[in-house]
Amino acid sequence: MQRVVFLVDMNAFFISCEMTRNPELIGKPAAVAGNPKNRTGIVLAANYEARKYGVKTTMVIHQALKLCPSMILVPPDHHFYELNSQAVMKLLSNYSPVIEQNSIDEAWLDMTGSEKLFGSPLEIAHKIMDEINDGLGLWCSIGISENKLLSKIASEIKKPMGITELWQKDIQTKLWPLPATDLYGIGKQTGIKLNNVGIQTIGDLASYNSKALIQMFGKQGIELQRLANGIDDSPVTPHVSGEMKSIGRSTTLVEDIVNIEDVRNVFLEMCEEVGFDARKNQKKSRTIQVTIKYSDFQTITRQISVEPTCLTKDIYEKGFSLLKKNWNNFKPVRLVGISISGFEQDCVSSQLSLFDQADFCDSVYNASRKEEKLEKAIDSIRSKLGTSSISRAIQIKKLE
Repeated sequence: MQRVVFLVDMNAFFISCEMTRNPELIGKPAAVAGNPKNRTGIVLAANYEARKYGVKTTMVIHQALKLCPSMILVPPDHHFYELNSQAVMKLLSNYSPVIEQNSIDEAWLDMTGSEKLFGSPLEIAHKIMDEINDGLGLWCSIGISENKLLSKIASEIKKPMGITELWQKDIQTKLWPLPATDLYGIGKQTGIKLNNVGIQTIGDLASYNSKALIQMFGKQGIELQRLANGIDDSPVTPHVSGEMKSIGRSTTLVEDIVNIEDVRNVFLEMCEEVGFDARKNQKKSRTIQVTIKYSDFQTITRQISVEPTCLTKDIYEKGFSLLKKNWNNFKPVRLVGISISGFEQDCVSSQLSLFDQADFCDSVYNASRKEEKLEKAIDSIRSKLGTSSISRAIQIKKLE
């Protein structure tokens, strides 16, 4: 029996969620962005009207507003997006028990053998798309193939609200004619290197001399060629409740970066999300790890042991220090990541009263405990009023 794998990718998810509760945003350039009031931070998601002006995810706000001065900025509300994500995943579970959530806004479904229940893969995809749109007011694109890699690539081909089948038998006609830079994982600088040696299309890369690719990119050259040939045997693996081994975020930058200060805003936003998730899941970490991927696809990871923590302040300060220590000022960077692991104990504390003077006046009270309570109070406020409703002084200082 042929495997059937879907990748359901929610389109412009954060801003699409906002449009479900604020119809005035529909049809106008709009984006979810960090602290729009002070115009600091980065674009987390832009709708398709804003994207027509060149606005992209992770672009700093002042740069985005230069491209689209009329763009409406909305403060992020991660609690609301998480609720919408859960609703999407619950809907998808009606179609398959084998779901691997890849991020808050996308998931793979193993649909093998489901034709007798729901129809052909294309019919099923239309049912899922219509149900998400009609029931939740959200848009999605769906990629269909026999493996995770090809379904992921297929989901990117038609956006928004696109359904694309990309089977192994279709690679030569549908995948190989595309520009090499359209292949998942290839950025601008790598694309230039490939073009310089005559690799213009994905098909060129698929048939290129393997030894020459290794000389140019090291082991990553073989991986690029595997991608170009659509090879992926990994299973769709559901995440088991309670199995959490790490919490992390990574992002591909709008453009390759050399100066580490240009990545500070993005790094801080990721640390905020990692810290929030750690406290939400009551996890304290002994290990902080940073990831740096250069434009030539060389990737390095570095980690440091710390006292058990779930504090954004600790994650950011120790993480950025580690990033700075391992930064190469002569190599352009295209991706950065931050993760925590080695969970030792639950990040549990009693509910903080902001007016509980006794705790804060107690000279023997542990400073870390105070920070933990403070951050949990911040989490509570942000969950109710939105992410930008309250900011740390250190965050405002760094972003300005």
